[in-house]
Amino acid sequence: MSHLSKKVLCFVGYYLPGYKAGGPLKTIKNMVDHFEGDFEFSIVTQDRDLGDTNTYSSIKPNEWIKLDSSKVLYLSPDHLNVKSFAKVINDANFDVLYLNSFFDVNFSIKPLIARRLGLIKPCPVVLAPRGEFSKGALALKPFKKKLYMKLANWFGLYTNITWQASSELEKIDILNALNVDPASIFIAKDLPEKKSRLANVQNNQVFSEVRLVFLSRISPKKNLDFALRVLSNVKNSLIFDIYGPIEDEAYWQACLKLINALPEHIKVNYCDAVNPEQVSDIFSQYDLFFFPTRGENYGHVIAESLSVGTPVLLSDQTPWLNLSNHDLGWDLALDSEKLFVDKIEQVLDMNVAERVHWRTNVMKNAVLRINCDADVADNKALFEFALNRFEKR
Repeated sequence: MSHLSKKVLCFVGYYLPGYKAGGPLKTIKNMVDHFEGDFEFSIVTQDRDLGDTNTYSSIKPNEWIKLDSSKVLYLSPDHLNVKSFAKVINDANFDVLYLNSFFDVNFSIKPLIARRLGLIKPCPVVLAPRGEFSKGALALKPFKKKLYMKLANWFGLYTNITWQASSELEKIDILNALNVDPASIFIAKDLPEKKSRLANVQNNQVFSEVRLVFLSRISPKKNLDFALRVLSNVKNSLIFDIYGPIEDEAYWQACLKLINALPEHIKVNYCDAVNPEQVSDIFSQYDLFFFPTRGENYGHVIAESLSVGTPVLLSDQTPWLNLSNHDLGWDLALDSEKLFVDKIEQVLDMNVAERVHWRTNVMKNAVLRINCDADVADNKALFEFALNRFEKR
């Protein structure tokens, strides 16, 4: 790919300085950092964070702005239409168009409609569904999603695109959900932060009372209600702190009912959304990250927890599998709440010295799982793969 200018035009629903949307935003930021000097990213996003009604105070909408080693175009709501997206794409100088969702109406579907209608110049397209085809994710609003998938297939919206799967499991999910050629799917894991924050975490605190944390968006996909049902069966006292923006108010109300019904020895606190800069320090103050998510194609928040020595209790719907083999925690099937209860009781049975020792092990073992040069190479090869497929057509 050396003969090419290596420019990527990336569409993503939310980007910095936003933080409430989590995963895809972090993935793109990490790619920008890892690929500095090899790729130029031009990022098209909206001018506000998830759930916000106001524009970011630090930006000017609808103009390209330099941010770190990338350029970002923050679009106002009146620019989120097929015609505007077509103009952005046609005016941009890029080699690959990179979309970061299958179901995002504005930042994936509308650019693809512009392409299907012949409103944009021919270009290679990479689409990363970001875990949207996991069983747990598809089980949310299933009728609407199935209907859209049928219509999109009939309309030929996804013809001749390259799919990014973050794992072999996600590749299988894509093939199960869509009628696509397996040869069009390229596996490249989501990338962790380029600079580890390990050095910034001075003291891992272990308290006498066991403390669990949930840190993610409050939405059905993240499965907080399951965590609360598990805790209702835990016999000994603990503290459970919940961090994250409330994305779904009705779902949060249902969770509050579960919280109010918990036994007195389970103390629950809602601690609001947190800035990404605080995440590592927050994790360092807990004994266990309890995250029974219905599906993650990477799970940056899992990497952040492990990197500061906080073990994790996860569902088996993420790429972080076989954790107990490396003393990093557990990944369990969601069909048994009792298994989760047992693991939490196991942590509750540990004394302070045992928990301190476990944290040290986790931090040491996590480094081997998180930092991988091969994953960076795969992500670079993804764009080369898309370009080669496009040139051969």
